[in-house]
Amino acid sequence: MIREHLTEYAGLPVVEFLDREAEAHYLREAAYSARRNHVEAPTSTPHRERMDKAELAPDSVAWRLRLSSYTEELVPYLARFVEEVDTSRVVALVIGDWGFEEGSDISSRELRDALIAHAPALPALRSLFLGDITFEENEISWIQHCDMAPLLAAYPRLEEFTVRGVGETYAGAERLSLHVPEHGALRSLTLQSGGLPAEVVRQVLTSGLPALQRLELWLGVEDYGGDATPDDLAPLLSGEALPGLGHLGLRNSSRTGEWMRALAQAPITARLSSLDLSLGTLCEDDVEDLLAAVPALSHLERLDLHHHYLGEEAAERVRAAFAQAGVEVDVSDRQEARQKDDYYPAVGE
Repeated sequence: MIREHLTEYAGLPVVEFLDREAEAHYLREAAYSARRNHVEAPTSTPHRERMDKAELAPDSVAWRLRLSSYTEELVPYLARFVEEVDTSRVVALVIGDWGFEEGSDISSRELRDALIAHAPALPALRSLFLGDITFEENEISWIQHCDMAPLLAAYPRLEEFTVRGVGETYAGAERLSLHVPEHGALRSLTLQSGGLPAEVVRQVLTSGLPALQRLELWLGVEDYGGDATPDDLAPLLSGEALPGLGHLGLRNSSRTGEWMRALAQAPITARLSSLDLSLGTLCEDDVEDLLAAVPALSHLERLDLHHHYLGEEAAERVRAAFAQAGVEVDVSDRQEARQKDDYYPAVGE
């Protein structure tokens, strides 16, 4: 899930634009291996060869930009990418570590501003993933962001945007903000967090996103800022906000059962083709309500419930009921609570 870096994004393989120290490191490793095996030292590495091949067709990959060594600073690194790659053809970017060391909380503001400055050089960009950062590199709750509305404004043709992380809850810390007055092209928006503040949810739902078809919110737990309730999503649940939405994900929640009950009665559900309540905390107490919701959800093509706390028998009842209604349902990844009512979503601190 977020234990490894992306290998594919926007339907394209991910290829890393190496920072200079990382490239030298891989070449040293290859030379060392060659000496041990008594063969001729290579003049290139698989990483470099993948990058060279990608440079011939920049629109055939999703480019990952990250500082893996901190010997090259962010702004010069991005400038070198724009200089060395035909970025007029780049359609997808995956942004990883932008310069924080383990446990630090450097905001993405400098990164955001650099991407805005380079917008004229990236006219074909359609997909952007901001925060391809693993647990080993930084906890998701420590990934600091800022106001991302200016970034979307700089890329009016962007169709897919994913942000991992929100920011710390302590006073003075910079946190994610995303109220977009108008963006006519965005079709997919994903916010991944260990705790998504209600304020951010309300900002998204009051944004001008007429083309949005997919919305995925990782709601998280209250201890990390995840205080959104069905009242905060009222404009969406009522069907008034985001009229083009066909897929909704309310994932990674400590209150999955509450969201399931709200959606079973919400007007928006009738127009969804798929619903994702995975990575959450569905438990035995939710089974009867979930089964009672089958008629309201029977029009769905797909319902994702994986990572849950249902017993084997309950999970089979749920699977059978939705299968009979013609809904593809995923009830895999069953979790065992350590003690009664000890339920946690998949991604937190």
